Amino acid sequence: MQTIWLSGAEWLAVLRIGLGLWWLESWRHKDKKAWFERGTGIAWAASVAAEHRWMSVRRGFDAVVKPPPRAMAYIVVHAELALGLGLILGILTPVALIGGLLLNLLYLVLMIHDWAEQGQNSMMALISLVAFFGMGWQTWSLDEALGLFL
Repeated sequence: MQTIWLSGAEWLAVLRIGLGLWWLESWRHKDKKAWFERGTGIAWAASVAAEHRWMSVRRGFDAVVKPPPRAMAYIVVHAELALGLGLILGILTPVALIGGLLLNLLYLVLMIHDWAEQGQNSMMALISLVAFFGMGWQTWSLDEALGLFL
């Protein structure tokens, strides 16, 4: 179906690429030295989790993230880079969309009491859902060029 300027599939690709740029910006603006050497990102998240109103979030953070804070810093930072590149290039796009959705949901749950972050995470999660169910990898992607996920 042709819409204004672009087809519906092309508009889904625009959403996918825009979401990828958003993840890439999230990766770009992080102070990697502070994250990797001083653990500032994980330390900040630990302080948020420690005050969280849901005991399950506090316990989960203490069990999964807190024990290997340096490893978790690398995982978070490199996951954002991988999501950004995967969505922009359209490679393994369904995996990147689901991975991004899960990461945004984790951020949403952790930051449930801080509404300043909720708009960004909510919109990124929504775009992930729309692009996933709209099969946003079928246009302008390496997945399309390679015949993956048809």
